[in-house]
Amino acid sequence: MKKSIIISLHVGYWLLYLVLLLFILALLTMPNKTPLTNIIFESQLVVLLANFSILPAVLGFYSFYILLFDRFLVRKRILLLFVLGILAACFSGVITASVLQILSLFKLCSGIFNDGFDSAIVITNAMALIAVLNGGMALLVKGFIRWYDDIKLKEDLNKKNFETELALIKSQINPHFLFNTLNNIDILIEKDAIKASNYLNKLSDIMRFMLYETKTEKIPLSKELNYIEKYIELQKIRTANPDFIHYEIDGNREGVFIAPMLLIPFIENAFKHSEGIKTGNVIGIKVLINHDLIQFNCINKYILNNNDIKEENSGLGNQLIQKRLALLYPNTHTLTIDNKEGAYDVNLIILK
Repeated sequence: MKKSIIISLHVGYWLLYLVLLLFILALLTMPNKTPLTNIIFESQLVVLLANFSILPAVLGFYSFYILLFDRFLVRKRILLLFVLGILAACFSGVITASVLQILSLFKLCSGIFNDGFDSAIVITNAMALIAVLNGGMALLVKGFIRWYDDIKLKEDLNKKNFETELALIKSQINPHFLFNTLNNIDILIEKDAIKASNYLNKLSDIMRFMLYETKTEKIPLSKELNYIEKYIELQKIRTANPDFIHYEIDGNREGVFIAPMLLIPFIENAFKHSEGIKTGNVIGIKVLINHDLIQFNCINKYILNNNDIKEENSGLGNQLIQKRLALLYPNTHTLTIDNKEGAYDVNLIILK
């Protein structure tokens, strides 16, 4: 909710409170009161409450609004909310009573102890009651604002998720990878038709996965890893160096779910920027799976004068990945990217 609207809600609430207060004062001061009303009106307690009901209302309202709502009501710690709410109201009553007593020293009003200690207790309790009532209203106002924000956030997330998925679909099939793979398989057909057929089946599985199995919000981690393994196998056609890439999985992948196509963009980038390097151990990929998190690490070497790495780190690719992570795993993921000394290191942790 916009800040201006929130301010308007607060201003509107206090205007209504003042109107209600003035209405009560008008009823108390109207002529032809009953004997009981005369007794109440002549009571110093009511005079004090009528003239100094603003301070406990403000203290009670904003102690509940600022301190108690997020810490206790949102977390459903109702008992603590009740206990601390009563304490906050009592504290507001004591503060207000103290202010009244200080003002009485300057002859601005009568002190709360003029009618004895019992009267002071009653006045303080009345101030605490005003704080509780306004505190309850504060919870309603804050709850309404939070409810509206949640609805607005879901609408924004759905819109951003649609835009992200659309951009993801457009970037899923890398034409460069597809062209090179088909070309390599075509060359391999004359040398080893059986191996070429095997690679063609892997490519078919990859295409099927991208087109049909990535439409759900979550898929089994085993499917994502199978896709990655086939992708790596197809990339290996392009190099005769068996140590070009090291791929490791540690942990049980069964029964674990993850958003589709979440890890592969980092691996695609690793192969893309490692082209031209003929040494061993150019790309290292490790997936660690335990009971409470999934950790993915991908590090690749690149030629130091390759400026594409810097562009990739600040361009649309990483922005899209980070936006998708923020949408799918809000506050439950950590992504760190280290780019220095010819090595590009990506570390992603996702809490289950």
